[in-house]
Amino acid sequence: MTARDSALAAPAPATRHPYDLSAFLSAGEPSGDTIAAPLVEALARGGAACSGVGGPEMRAAGLTALAQTESLSAIGFTEVIASIPRHMRLALEITRAWNRQRPDIAVLVDYPGFHLRLARLAARRRLPVLYYVAPQLWAWQASRAARIRETVSHVAAILPFEEGFFRRMGLPTTFVGNPVVDRARPERQAARNAVGAGHRPVVALFPGSRRIETNRLTPLFLAAAARIRAARRDVLILTGNREGQVGEGECLASVAVAAADVALCKSGTITLEAALAGTPTVIAYRTNAATHWLAKRLVRVPYIGLPNLLLERTVVPELIQDQATPEALASAVLHLLDRPQAAAAQRDAFRALPELLGPPGVAARVAALAAEVAGA
Repeated sequence: MTARDSALAAPAPATRHPYDLSAFLSAGEPSGDTIAAPLVEALARGGAACSGVGGPEMRAAGLTALAQTESLSAIGFTEVIASIPRHMRLALEITRAWNRQRPDIAVLVDYPGFHLRLARLAARRRLPVLYYVAPQLWAWQASRAARIRETVSHVAAILPFEEGFFRRMGLPTTFVGNPVVDRARPERQAARNAVGAGHRPVVALFPGSRRIETNRLTPLFLAAAARIRAARRDVLILTGNREGQVGEGECLASVAVAAADVALCKSGTITLEAALAGTPTVIAYRTNAATHWLAKRLVRVPYIGLPNLLLERTVVPELIQDQATPEALASAVLHLLDRPQAAAAQRDAFRALPELLGPPGVAARVAALAAEVAGA
């Protein structure tokens, strides 16, 4: 049995495994904080001491925070460059903490602009590194492959095609499943009752969790919502500026996704959450002109939406940069609202996703893998 087969075949452990180790964990943005929080909980429940860089969810799960995720988030080439001085100061603080605490393993979650530099510092100290939510080298030019091979001990992959990709690069990799499968999903009618939808159609807006994204996308999404409402006055719009909560009662994102007839989303994990909830979706994204110019020359995949990438075809419409106008977004959402057959086609395609994303119990599998990599 391969490592992938054994990792996916093993359910979440019924008993508590003793993780007698000190784990350093780092998440550089809110989405990573959400992903890493169950891992912190699983490690702490098994006896591990967890410290590092995390947001409110990781801290609530038991992380002793050296720094807060909220101060780090950056996206795009120009934003990452602007964040370098802040990252360098934090890296110095982290290495000092490593010298004091002597952790057994570093678990780095996504956020490669900072974490690949941190992995190099860990390698110099012979500190094993487990990379959870790997850098998307399959989407970009894989020029950093050698650097990752030299600094990362093992990759915990969350997309099925990543395991083969990273192994071909010479990196030990295990597909652990996608953490989105473990997130609670309310029943649709209960969610609609919670937001007071009644018989009205619901459109939920998800412009992202990073401040830079929300500042750029929220006005665009709200302008599209105004046009949707002008065309369909019966529509209930749920608006928000981060993935954790939405307006009109500040219900959780999972409630908004379950209640919605259509979700207007930025690219990212929220698109998988919508797909698993069976909610028809439109994906939109804008970044600054310099980042977009570079991305067009470097990106090697045909889609930005995870459902489309996994299903290997255009199931969800993607409106990017100049295509992402209020008029175009409103038209795409209204198409799904007004044409049941178009919405049904998306829902039918989404049914193939659960099998691709792996079984529940992801955090427990990653915790066991972290202990294995640490040699505990």
